[in-house]
Amino acid sequence: MLVLGIESSCDETAAAVVRSDGRVVSDVVSSQVALHAPFGGVVPELAARAHIDNVVPVIEQAVSCVPGGFQAIDAVAVTNGPGLVGALLIGVQAAKAIALSRDLPLVGVNHLIGHLLAVFLRRSDQDPAPPSYPFIALLVSGGHTALYEVRSPSDLEQLGQTRDDAAGEAFDKVAKVLGLGYPGGPKVDKLASQGNRTRVPLPRPLAGKRELEFSFSGLKTAVAQYVAAESAQMDEAHMADICAAFQHNVVSVLVDKALAACERRSVPRLVLTGGVAANRGLRALAAEACQARGVELFVPPFASCTDNAAMIAYAGSQRLILGEDDGLGLSVFSRSPILGVSAQAAEARRFKSSRMPRPSGV
Repeated sequence: MLVLGIESSCDETAAAVVRSDGRVVSDVVSSQVALHAPFGGVVPELAARAHIDNVVPVIEQAVSCVPGGFQAIDAVAVTNGPGLVGALLIGVQAAKAIALSRDLPLVGVNHLIGHLLAVFLRRSDQDPAPPSYPFIALLVSGGHTALYEVRSPSDLEQLGQTRDDAAGEAFDKVAKVLGLGYPGGPKVDKLASQGNRTRVPLPRPLAGKRELEFSFSGLKTAVAQYVAAESAQMDEAHMADICAAFQHNVVSVLVDKALAACERRSVPRLVLTGGVAANRGLRALAAEACQARGVELFVPPFASCTDNAAMIAYAGSQRLILGEDDGLGLSVFSRSPILGVSAQAAEARRFKSSRMPRPSGV
């Protein structure tokens, strides 16, 4: 089965054709980094307009790599959330038009599930074998930082998430404080490799807590306060030391809690995924720690870590295999529900909600 995937949740317009076994036939991404860089972050209205301009050429380029073109496509999968609503609507409407004109099945894909299953994409014959189920997944991106137990494509449970900033968001904010520009993550990573992490005292957020949650807002604030106090003495070497200390504190907490999840669930397989999984410091520390703890580590290629449509096509293919079809009534959502929340946790939230006082006059 050949599935056309479309992704437009934020600042990349992407389309890909993927077989249901994970083999990537084509994968096209049009980035908007240059468009948003002058503003220091993504401007939703500009993102939506760029998607309008790019979505048709990107889809046509992806399909042109397939012998038979649109005639060979068996189904369409599209990101329908979470993300910027205006941006999501562009991709979903394009997917609906293709599905309607070709009389094809259409499925929506949660962007987070796409990331969690990206490790199954096969971009070349040299790609390592994917993990077996179940596995623990650490999803780290600009908008999301969370831990999951993935038991199958349709059976996932969130084990913990960030209480405030996502790791990628913290990287971008620290880069902005240091004047490194946008996007900041790769620039912080590069400088960190040149610095001494022991020279700048920074806190390790929630490091001693047993819960599988994260918090990076305090660390980001600590960097901002340090830079404000030391600005008169700031040179590139000093900035490198700050980046090294900041990055080490982020990635060490990420790895520690991911391995704690593996231990608690007795699952000796860890997957790193999401845009921040491309961070060299995170990859290196995870490899070292997993080897020491006897945990098998799986990290997708860089192209599968960042936002792409191949992961959406593959995740959609798994829904299609189960006979699912959302049809033309597919809608979008900006925030994701907690994936695979356990019955116990759901009951606890319902109990807490039922005890909250109602506003007067209601």
